[in-house]
Amino acid sequence: MEREDLVKFDPSRVTTPAYIIFEESLEENLKKLHYIHKATGAKILLALKGFAMWNLAPLIMRYLQGTCASSLNEARLGKEEFGGEVHTFAAALGPEEAKSLTSVTDYISFNSFAQFELFAPEMKRAGISTGLRVNPEYSEAPVPLYDPCAEGSRLGIKAEIFEGKNLSRVEGLHFHTLCEQNAAPLVRTLETFEKKFAPWLSSMQWFNFGGGHHITRDGYDTELLINTLNDFSRRHTGDIFLEPGEAVALNAGVLVSTVLDIVHNTMDIAVLDVSAAAHMPDVLEMPYRPEVHGAGKPGEKSYTCRLAGVSCLAGDVIGDYSFDRPLKIGDRIVFLDMGHYTMVKTTTFNGISLPSIMAWKKSTDQLTMVRTFGYEDFKGRLS
Repeated sequence: MEREDLVKFDPSRVTTPAYIIFEESLEENLKKLHYIHKATGAKILLALKGFAMWNLAPLIMRYLQGTCASSLNEARLGKEEFGGEVHTFAAALGPEEAKSLTSVTDYISFNSFAQFELFAPEMKRAGISTGLRVNPEYSEAPVPLYDPCAEGSRLGIKAEIFEGKNLSRVEGLHFHTLCEQNAAPLVRTLETFEKKFAPWLSSMQWFNFGGGHHITRDGYDTELLINTLNDFSRRHTGDIFLEPGEAVALNAGVLVSTVLDIVHNTMDIAVLDVSAAAHMPDVLEMPYRPEVHGAGKPGEKSYTCRLAGVSCLAGDVIGDYSFDRPLKIGDRIVFLDMGHYTMVKTTTFNGISLPSIMAWKKSTDQLTMVRTFGYEDFKGRLS
């Protein structure tokens, strides 16, 4: 979101913890993605694993062509709430899940020839376009945890396994190798993909270039992406799909929290009513240090403090920050860029309440409560 958004937005109005989606910022992202679609013909899909706020589906689907799912539940959500095309990929499917998918997906990519042979016939009878996820054995993923081409990866089929296989029912090829990256890594991935899978490209009806395209961030090379996609289309027939999950909601949301207590152990530690483990797990998994509105790096401003979560996990630490003045109990702390890979990953670990979900329109200063969570949401996930 733009800094002027945060100047106008008043976090004291919010009962915390709460995710706030800035609707105008989300729409600006969608317009940038739609520009790619108009300039190349490539279809842009919302990756539900990154952002699945179906309350805003009417806005999102003004600009995008469909959704992509990683499970039956996501595919059903895409079909029922978003509309457009539904594309599905899962590392593996069980028989019942595969059967149920026939009524909610339009495209499916299988992760192995064994799964393809097992389920593709039924998918084809249901009118679903079937494809395979491939491993081009090339990735520039900056974090090993997110590298699908790492040695021993379970994701995608290597070109050597294609030799001698019957591809008569295979209509598309799908790869996903990027992670929060610019267009240049896609160019280099495509070069490897086209070289390794050259014998099979001419028979394909579609190509899915996966996610990780940081199209909406400042400095993204939009023209390189457009030229790359159009050049590929001149070399090969078939539709092109992109699945930018993070780019849809990039910088379009915040997580507002409150300082519950301040303890001292070598340094001041502010205990918040949020949890890195339960509410923003990528802080611990990637790991990374989220930006906080009005805060700097340790020592940059006059007062340095550690921000920590409310759970009993000893490592539930968000990071060290500096502020213009000492924090006090009741202060609001606003974490930036919390629209993607947050709401979709939350847990009720320790019985900690899930943050509410809200939407804000800068143009009217309208703050709308979309959903609150309570005890029944915690209890309902247990037995």
